Amino acid sequence: MNIEITKTTAPKTMPPENELGFGKVFSDHMFVMDYESGKGWFNHRIVPFGNISIHPASTVLHYGAEIFEGLKAYRTEKGEVQLFRPRENAKRMNSSADRMCLPLIDEDDFMEILTTFVELEKDWVPHSFGTSLYLRPFLFGNDESLGVHTVQHATFMLIASPSGSYYAEGINPVKILIEDEDVRAVKGGTGYTKCGGNYGASTRAGERASKMGYSQVLWLDGVERKYIEEVGAMNVMFKIGGKIVTPSLTGSILPGITRKSCIEVLKDHGYEVEERLLSVDELISALENGTLEEAWGCGTAAVVSPIGKLCYKNKEYTVNNGGIGKVTSWLYDTLTSIQWGKSEDKYGWTLKI
Repeated sequence: MNIEITKTTAPKTMPPENELGFGKVFSDHMFVMDYESGKGWFNHRIVPFGNISIHPASTVLHYGAEIFEGLKAYRTEKGEVQLFRPRENAKRMNSSADRMCLPLIDEDDFMEILTTFVELEKDWVPHSFGTSLYLRPFLFGNDESLGVHTVQHATFMLIASPSGSYYAEGINPVKILIEDEDVRAVKGGTGYTKCGGNYGASTRAGERASKMGYSQVLWLDGVERKYIEEVGAMNVMFKIGGKIVTPSLTGSILPGITRKSCIEVLKDHGYEVEERLLSVDELISALENGTLEEAWGCGTAAVVSPIGKLCYKNKEYTVNNGGIGKVTSWLYDTLTSIQWGKSEDKYGWTLKI
């Protein structure tokens, strides 16, 4: 692939690492390429970061023809930069594109784009443990005409944002509200994709939960309003009676890469992991009889986020006395040690730049 690189003439200065936050500061460059039906992807380029111009009738603005991914570049103690399971993001992006009738990107091309871009922007990868360079690949349709139809023209972009530690003040268990009114997705819909519509549909419930003092919502299935699905922007896991239970991927749940990694690590260390339907009634019973030992969310941003309280139908339950469970803490330490290069990566998950 021929990637034309135009470097910025006005490089920016990264803020102090303890002031980074998330998604507010962006690196100097962005990758862009275009798609046309019958021609494929073309005009691969890295250019100075800046605004983009699109036609007012662009497909993305009217019909939500867009998808995205999220992954990170990490700085190891030796000063090296590495990615964590990036090919899994390439696979999932194509799965999302297929569902949304957007053009697919060859996995090897995706990897070349990613590594070339991160190599150029590697000075934007922070040094402190817990910090990272968040990478946001996204793809949208931009046909310049109204009418619902298969996308004929599209744009793929990649931007980067240096991000502070998710747990700048230490890991604290979060409070979660089990949502029984709104639904996020249904089987046969777009729940398993990373498209903006899924997140837009979750905003109202999230706002209600926030006003009640809860960090996020725990979604139930969209048909029976009975089965546990996922937490906000994360997958969810529970330790019930010594076993790890997580909702099975039925088509309405995002197949999280952190989720997949947690399952593989847990099984490798002898834990019994059940991927199955888990009803809210079973979960509440486990809370009431004491067999629910731990609960946590897992995703790219937080890696692992312990759940200290759950609320269902105006009744609040405490998980593990509101503290961080042993498995939750061990999982966080295990995954972050691999991601930031503190321990050996025996799984072959990391890719050095």
